[in-house]
Amino acid sequence: MICLRNHARWTAIALIAASAALTTTASFAVPRYDGVWSVSIVTTKGDCIASYRYPMRIANGILANGGDLAINVSGRVAPSGAVTVTVSHGDTRAAGSGRLTGSVGSGSWTGASCAGSWTAERRSL
Repeated sequence: MICLRNHARWTAIALIAASAALTTTASFAVPRYDGVWSVSIVTTKGDCIASYRYPMRIANGILANGGDLAINVSGRVAPSGAVTVTVSHGDTRAAGSGRLTGSVGSGSWTGASCAGSWTAERRSL
């Protein structure tokens, strides 16, 4: 059983993943958005962690975990910068969407009992 604080942490992390995004289209945003991104998530609904920052990596338009926490990340970035992402840890999941433009991005996320927004900044290529 995941305690409320851990549940909140993983939901927040999922939000972060949402920030560095994946798209539902089959095309890739080849190196245009590649690199390490610092994603900041903010909870606006629910009892999850108020805010959290986590690194995400994009390679050939595919989003991946860029940090040390054991979370599963799946998603892509469309050539337009549109992002969709799913982040999970155990039975806790969150989904996010948004847009990257140049070296910044923003969007929203939702989890089982929380929701909020995310922002992202590219840190390196």
